[in-house]
Amino acid sequence: MITKSQVKYIQSLGQKKFREEESAFVAEGPKIINELLDTASSGLQALYYTTAWKLEYPVIAAKADPALAHEIKEAELERISFLSTPHQVLGVFKKPVLPAPFRLRPGISLMLDGLQDPGNMGTIIRIADWFGVQQLVCSPDCADAYAPKVVQGSMGSIVRVQLLYTPLAALIQENPGLKLYAATLGGQPLTAAGKLTEGMLVIGNESKGVSREILAAATRQFTIPRVGKAESLNAAVATGILLSHLI
Repeated sequence: MITKSQVKYIQSLGQKKFREEESAFVAEGPKIINELLDTASSGLQALYYTTAWKLEYPVIAAKADPALAHEIKEAELERISFLSTPHQVLGVFKKPVLPAPFRLRPGISLMLDGLQDPGNMGTIIRIADWFGVQQLVCSPDCADAYAPKVVQGSMGSIVRVQLLYTPLAALIQENPGLKLYAATLGGQPLTAAGKLTEGMLVIGNESKGVSREILAAATRQFTIPRVGKAESLNAAVATGILLSHLI
């Protein structure tokens, strides 16, 4: 049985304002819940699941603190789910806490400049995790990484990749000598670029690209050579191609 207050609280986390106030987010489905319980079990606030889920995934169910786990009916899960087809289980987790003071990590990181599509954001977080990129720095106008659609798209990578939202120009000024590699349509052909070991790969807005201010600070610009006639590549697809070649 789920209470009205619990339903109201979970539904409120669909809005960025309340996610920030509560420092919490929602994740759904057996696969992503398993990932999150493996990597962020201490951040679990509450788990809501159907009898069918517990019977099918007893090992995953055993990872959750019984005091935080609530067995509910399918109809109740539908009331709190953000998916068109609920996936048997929903968890509320605390956002990872960034270390203070924040420091850029060594190696290759990603800088997202005005990336606004939640689908792209979730996929890029997952791609970063795949290639071992541990840090994403996002401009304040980027899509919220903890929105339900982004969390689902990241498939658990959301807790393995460190995320920071901050004005990019100020960050660049605070880190003199930072190497920036911007993805643009008019840059150096990616095929002529070597492997990178340090710096930040900058991915711009889906329609406008990298902003002029950030582009002016770029060390180098790269483009993925085009063979056909498509105007551009999806931002997440381009990120995967660039990281595959550069890393």
